Amino acid sequence: MTTPGKKRSLRTGFTTGAAAAAATKGALTLLLGGQALEAVEIRLLTGDPVTVAVHRIEGKGPDTAVCSVIKDGGDDPDVTHKAEIGAKVILDRANGAKGLVIVGGKGVGTVTRPGLEVAVGQPAINPGPRKMIADVVENACRRFGFEGRVTVEVFVPEGKKLAAKTLNGRLGIVGGISILGTTGLVRPMSHAAYQATISAALSVARAGGLDKVVLTTGRRSERFAQALWPEMASMAFVQIGDYFKMALQEAARKGFGQAILAVFFGKALKMAAGLAHTHAASAALSTAPLAEWVAQAGGDKALAAEVAQANTARQALDIVMARCPQVLATVAAKVTEAAAGFAGKAMEVRAVVLDYEGGVFVDTGSFKR
Repeated sequence: MTTPGKKRSLRTGFTTGAAAAAATKGALTLLLGGQALEAVEIRLLTGDPVTVAVHRIEGKGPDTAVCSVIKDGGDDPDVTHKAEIGAKVILDRANGAKGLVIVGGKGVGTVTRPGLEVAVGQPAINPGPRKMIADVVENACRRFGFEGRVTVEVFVPEGKKLAAKTLNGRLGIVGGISILGTTGLVRPMSHAAYQATISAALSVARAGGLDKVVLTTGRRSERFAQALWPEMASMAFVQIGDYFKMALQEAARKGFGQAILAVFFGKALKMAAGLAHTHAASAALSTAPLAEWVAQAGGDKALAAEVAQANTARQALDIVMARCPQVLATVAAKVTEAAAGFAGKAMEVRAVVLDYEGGVFVDTGSFKR
């Protein structure tokens, strides 16, 4: 499957949840139908069919089989791209045995903190993948006339290693990766996965009893923020990437009383201008507002013109730091105003503009609409 792109068609992929469902179907078909398939077709939660090649399949006796597939992220790969995702399926034919049991095997994380879609103590297999697996099992049992219990153990051989490259530890998911997917489909260049991670991190922090969260745009700004507030729990720090508006709205919706934005000057400029999304591809840097603020802060016309012509945020910063440093307070105030506009009246917003060594250029303290 493909999706339109500016230069060429971008190839879609399938989620870890879809991979687990495909592996389940492969193992069930071997057990109930005696067929070792080379590929399986499943239906995603969108209703669309997808065909997934079988990586390996093996019977372990009359009532147990193992099947695995290779996860394909399409043209939007993540850490699980090319990972082996499998299912060990066990049939219980005893009288009275009914239903479906889904458990996590090797490389599938366990939820240890509240606030996620899965309860504490359960394997990190989200509702979407569980439904896809359930649909596969229901259809196979109906087709082959099986009425006993089916146990599906989802496994990811390299899951623990892959999890170290994700935010699972921050979310309280230990021992492996999460089995994810709201539809089963990975759409190239979609932002759903990152936004879901932001939402989940905020949920975990809120469920952990926190009322204040520190929002940063990446690992470096987060590391500097953690050094500024070492007393705060690790779950209080949430990387929001370029999702300025979404993150503020989500934090307010989840009931946080205060959010601190700890960001570098370039992102602060875009936030101060009220941009909802701050990625370079969708929000080109404009120093025109900064030039206007320089003039308002006491800079002369020549300085304002020089700022307006700056090629980068770093160049603009060097100019104002040398000749109009007071404008940084205006930038920070504008950040809080824009953030408060997205968050609404219930949440206090504070902006901290960081220098490139981890110090603080300006800190607004608390701001409330």
